Amino acid sequence: MGHPPLEFSDCYLDSPDFRERLKCYEQELERTNKFIKDVIKDGNTLISAMRNYSSAVQKFSQTLQSFQFDFIGDTLTDDEINIAESFKEFAELLNEVENERMMMVHNASDLLIKPLENFRKEQIGFTKERKKKFEKDGERFYSLLDRHLHLSSKKKESQLQEADLQVDKERHSFFESSLDYVYQIQEVQESKKFNIVEPVLAFLHSLFISNSLTVELTQDFLPYKQQLQLSLQNTRNHFSSTREEMEELKRRMKEAPQTCKLPGQPTIEGYLYTQEKWALGISWVKYYCQYEKETKTLTMTPMEQKPGAKQGPLDLTLKYCVRRKTESIDKRFCFDIETNERPGTITLQALSEANRRLWMEAMDGKEPIYHSPITKQEEMELNEVGFRFVRKCINVIESKGIKTEGLYRTVGSNIQVQKLLTAFFDPKCPGDVDFHNSDWDIKTITSSLKFYLRNLSEPVMTYRLHKELISAAKSDNLDYRLGAIHSLVYKLPEKNREMLELLIRHLVNVCEHSKENLMSPSNMGVIFGPTLMRAQEDTVAAMMNIKFQNIVVEILIEHSGKIYSGPPEESTAPPVPPPRVTARRHKPITISKRLLRERTVFYTSSLDESEGDSDSFSKVRPPGEKPTIIRPPMRPPDPPCRGTTPQKPDLVAGNSEEIPSSVVASRTRFFETASRKTGSSSQGRLPRDDS
Repeated sequence: MGHPPLEFSDCYLDSPDFRERLKCYEQELERTNKFIKDVIKDGNTLISAMRNYSSAVQKFSQTLQSFQFDFIGDTLTDDEINIAESFKEFAELLNEVENERMMMVHNASDLLIKPLENFRKEQIGFTKERKKKFEKDGERFYSLLDRHLHLSSKKKESQLQEADLQVDKERHSFFESSLDYVYQIQEVQESKKFNIVEPVLAFLHSLFISNSLTVELTQDFLPYKQQLQLSLQNTRNHFSSTREEMEELKRRMKEAPQTCKLPGQPTIEGYLYTQEKWALGISWVKYYCQYEKETKTLTMTPMEQKPGAKQGPLDLTLKYCVRRKTESIDKRFCFDIETNERPGTITLQALSEANRRLWMEAMDGKEPIYHSPITKQEEMELNEVGFRFVRKCINVIESKGIKTEGLYRTVGSNIQVQKLLTAFFDPKCPGDVDFHNSDWDIKTITSSLKFYLRNLSEPVMTYRLHKELISAAKSDNLDYRLGAIHSLVYKLPEKNREMLELLIRHLVNVCEHSKENLMSPSNMGVIFGPTLMRAQEDTVAAMMNIKFQNIVVEILIEHSGKIYSGPPEESTAPPVPPPRVTARRHKPITISKRLLRERTVFYTSSLDESEGDSDSFSKVRPPGEKPTIIRPPMRPPDPPCRGTTPQKPDLVAGNSEEIPSSVVASRTRFFETASRKTGSSSQGRLPRDDS
């Protein structure tokens, strides 16, 4: 219930009722003063918390930006580049959000604290000073009036008149103080409606504008998030494929380390102990030895350095090698060699009997015992029977199982696969297998096809062109990638090119049913990259290039129409790649370098009422310009209608080409569905580019 107004005429009467009403105003004033103090205190706490939060986010952003990914190999895929730049993009986005927030925090004191503090000190404080003057003048007037009323009438007339004048003067002074106090306390009571609410409104408006910018940045972030998810999924698929090959290489190394040798390395190398004779006896010295069979050069590097002297590698030319008889020396695993550089016989001790046999074999030693390499599965040939097998597999897959979910990814029974291959490639009656028999399900047929292709004596895309194809896939220039692979395809032997075209056209048909089988070009690249391409050497470095093999197959699938429409105009040599100093033709996905939205200025720099209230909210901030945040106009803008939401600036639709999808990026069903759901939920907020 409101307070009754204080009439100025009551100031002259100064009745008890007037004093009671005035007391109610004073109590309300005190309550308002306490409320403002609490708002200022809690507002400062909130501003301090936002400042601390913003500082913590910026520190987190700096930590993200300081990290740099290191990758294995000399070249990154487009997806790996996107991942490598992701922390920098995250940091830029967080900085953009927090810069806006810090601007709001820096101006929060001007928006909320200072106006309330000024109102409390200038208006309420001034009213309290008026109250003190009112009470002082009232006390003086009523004290003088009491003395005046006790004057004797027998006083001289002049004294009585002087006393009357004095009382009238004090009454007038008290009446003026009362009028000023009543006017001031009612003015504060009325003005607090806007002087208190307006700073809180300005602060909340600033806070909500900051939050709305965060919402806009979230919408800008969605396309980048979806592209990065595709890059992460592709990289995870490449990792899984590479891991399987590396585990197989590790297994072979465990079984027979010497069968997995790097090209360009010595014929054999390892630790040997040499018998050296001294005046005080015989000692065995450890050397790391490398032997090159073609030049018969043995390089011995001492592992135990003598004090005061640094010994370098010793190169010896081998004359002959012979196994040392067991009964002739008290050490095991010994053999003797003679060299051109050293007179006499050098006795060497190997690490085991098997190790001695390997050294003896490499050095053409007498009584050599050749080690037996691990048994290798019989290799298959790219012949007419093989073509018949591939065509039959493709026909059955495309007629019965092309819509099977996880086609080629789901592995069949190894027993059934071996049974099918043995029956089909039986020398007595090759190809005499009914693929429509119920014994052969789709998983068995797809696994058999992959097994056949992986066990060819030479991969479909040949060892000879392997390095050139990998080099093309590593290029930064997308046009060069396609042109070089197009040219290299027509350098394949005719039967290899025919088999490759047969398989790629089949994989294109499989990918056209990706909505049912979930197999995209990227997924097929992961499966058939190691199947159609293989490095001649089994090394970790070769395994790390599997992801580029996958890229080659993916490009063949995505651009099969162009590649198999005919050879390039100049098929004698692939196009020359552009210099490395030129910019990448394929730009990594980014959000920090996107076009900025047109945003409304928070508050104008002046409150020129003649310009109208709406002008201060219709000015557009140029991209990159930092707004100045001050108090809002006298009347806030009308709230938006909840019924219809206006369209946001056409950022995504107009800028979709600024964030091109990776050539390597697959559109897996999961992310396609996520993209469609996100797009449909953002209707009415951001238009999508459906082109």
